[in-house]
Amino acid sequence: MKHKPRKPVVPRTAQETTRQAIVALLTEGPVSAKDISTAVHLPEKEVSSHLEHIRRSLHATGAVLAVTPAECRACGFIFAKRDRMTSPGKCPVCRSEAIDDPLFSIRGVQEHEPD
Repeated sequence: MKHKPRKPVVPRTAQETTRQAIVALLTEGPVSAKDISTAVHLPEKEVSSHLEHIRRSLHATGAVLAVTPAECRACGFIFAKRDRMTSPGKCPVCRSEAIDDPLFSIRGVQEHEPD
């Protein structure tokens, strides 16, 4: 029985990186870490480190990672001074765990014109 010659393996084309996919989501509008996690197929715990890196790298482009702070559903406390990208566990005022997640978006993105 004769064997057919195998075709050479062609590597698949490079797709966008995880951070590029996250940036694309952030430019569309405000999204939570859970939404990013679902869209990019990444554990939610890893999203915060990617957001930190994106925040630093956006500085060079003049854009800003805008963060809508988390808010307690029970008493309305807003976590305005929180610098961490993760969602808080409890409200410091009423100790409730019912907290709306922070939302992230990118502001000031300049579109590059093709040469």
